[in-house]
Amino acid sequence: MPSQITNYQCPSCTGPLHYDGASGKLQCDYCGSSFTTAEIEKIYQAKLEEAEQAAIDEATQAGGENNAEEDWDSEQNIWDAKQDGMKIYNCPSCGAQMICDATTAATSCPYCGNPSVVPGQFHGMLKPDYILPFRLSKEQALDSLKKYYQGKKLLPKAFSRTSHLEEIKGVYVPFWLFDGKAVADTSYRATRVMSVPHGNEMVTTTEYYDVRRSGTVRFTRIPADGSKKMPDDLMDSIEPFDYTDLKPFSTAYMPGFLADIYDVDDKESFERAKTRSSTTALEILDSTVSGYSSVTPRERQVHVQRERTVYALLPVWMLTTRWNNKNFIFAMNGQTGKFIGDLPVSMGRYFAWFAGIAVPLAGILTVLLKLM
Repeated sequence: MPSQITNYQCPSCTGPLHYDGASGKLQCDYCGSSFTTAEIEKIYQAKLEEAEQAAIDEATQAGGENNAEEDWDSEQNIWDAKQDGMKIYNCPSCGAQMICDATTAATSCPYCGNPSVVPGQFHGMLKPDYILPFRLSKEQALDSLKKYYQGKKLLPKAFSRTSHLEEIKGVYVPFWLFDGKAVADTSYRATRVMSVPHGNEMVTTTEYYDVRRSGTVRFTRIPADGSKKMPDDLMDSIEPFDYTDLKPFSTAYMPGFLADIYDVDDKESFERAKTRSSTTALEILDSTVSGYSSVTPRERQVHVQRERTVYALLPVWMLTTRWNNKNFIFAMNGQTGKFIGDLPVSMGRYFAWFAGIAVPLAGILTVLLKLM
């Protein structure tokens, strides 16, 4: 694994830089100077190339492949052989040792606070194709958390007052984005029931139909996160992302945020995308079967073909609060602001709410029984 990291420091005062989503520039925490990503890339290009080369040399010495252009399987073997254990890096700014896990690609020094990037994590096939920069700030994430509490009738009253924010962090989460198509064939048993008056009686006729549908549904950039750390349900819930803002990958967008490289490969992640595309294809075909009294699906076959895969880092704000000795995790889309998370339920308020519904329903049923 790479043994070098790079600090992104202000060219004017050497203070720590962070990427500001509102301006789209890197800003200095001390002197207030701002720089475009292109300017910072130019300044730090030599350091990035040095760190990437160090990673390649280390992999070669460990028995890996000899260059950054190997095929997928060879690069994956390098990763698989070394993914266990923690890694130690020296901060270029203060010299302190930083201990990170094997997937860490961007962090900050806990001693001097300088944002740190591990460029060597992104060499060869481990380098993302794209990055989607953060648009929303930490302050906006905190404000969204407060708004998320509002209107939750079953939330304990004390939760928003006494819960403590344990952690908030902006994370570039590794995602696989899949293009392809789903070819589906389905059949249904359908009925059409008609009733017409005949004298003093109603004559009911039931017609039975064998309905068949087939079609091809194309899909573009179905996302599946490639991180074991991130709960899949949270990552799915904060979709969609607007991929028109995707940028060619550059570490210049990372200062001020955390980032991981993937530890779930594209083959495993594709199974999730495959399920989603299959379900969508069937739902589309089902929606075309209309005008019947009843429809019962029978045979259903879907073949999903994967055509293109890209590897991207997408922005997510992760927030953790603690209440009654339990942690509650929230996630916010760092681009669109979509917010999701688990909240505690007040059982007292739940039963009060249930009783408030049950009593009126009992009254309605009583009136109906008297009228029968």
